[in-house]
Amino acid sequence: MGEVEVMHSEILQFECKDMKYMAEKDVYTSQSYAEHMPGEESSQSTDHKKINDLREKGYMQYGCEHYRRRCRIRAPCCNEIFDCHHCHNEAKNDMNIDQKHRHDIPRHQVKEVICSLCGTEQEVQQNCINCGVCMGKYFCETCKLFDDNQISKQQYHCNGCGICRIGGRENFFHCYKCGCCYSTLLKNSHSCVEGAMHHDCPVCFEYLFESRNDITVMPCGHTIHKSCLKEMREHFQYACPLCSKSVCDMSKVWEKFDMEIAATPMPELYQNKMVWILCNDCGKSCRVQYHVVAQKCLNCKSYNTRQTRGG
Repeated sequence: MGEVEVMHSEILQFECKDMKYMAEKDVYTSQSYAEHMPGEESSQSTDHKKINDLREKGYMQYGCEHYRRRCRIRAPCCNEIFDCHHCHNEAKNDMNIDQKHRHDIPRHQVKEVICSLCGTEQEVQQNCINCGVCMGKYFCETCKLFDDNQISKQQYHCNGCGICRIGGRENFFHCYKCGCCYSTLLKNSHSCVEGAMHHDCPVCFEYLFESRNDITVMPCGHTIHKSCLKEMREHFQYACPLCSKSVCDMSKVWEKFDMEIAATPMPELYQNKMVWILCNDCGKSCRVQYHVVAQKCLNCKSYNTRQTRGG
């Protein structure tokens, strides 16, 4: 909607410039005559086409690996110019940078952008004040975000998160307890964990809230990169790194444990040995018979347990 309004105001401006050179009697031409002025409709159509062509100039031809856009930003923290805030953060947090000088850009404080086509530095806005080009099909004034790749990404601004998300507003909802956006498929089924996304991935330690990689919610409510969870499973790790609860249905695995324990009797010295265990899945404590393979929770039948003390 913002782009349409700008285009309309530009048209009015062109009309005013033309009118100031007209005689007064011409300005006050009767409405009936004005409506039937020959070529007026085609002239307006031509003006629209010219403005649209100007807005589209350089579309998808500029940008960086993170965004296709027709402008760069001046970082308010270090006064340097970067293609986007991700480019800034990667450059300023590089291992070769002195740790005292490493920092992230305060993205909402960006005030100046530089048009990639004409090089004009200006206040943050969607269209260049000099050449008139649209610097980003998607533009968020709050996040100072420009992106020409709007169709495939389906960006939207989430007021709850305070940043822009991708995937389409209709496909996500904001959970105010978890403090982040989740797929609508999880609206009535996810376990709420306060600030679930406001921490680092427990495997790779990237800050999840602003991560550009896919994130998944485990049954316990904790979050993790999809790729990191997949890597865990490839190494036969099926428990949440934060709370140790099972990350998937383990019932078939527990059946195999039952068979292995039945096929592995304990020496007579340990057959009556009892221990206390804590179940990582249900949180219950119980007193069970000790076995070298594993101890089974009497409450939920899980083998995801830990021994807390002797019998």
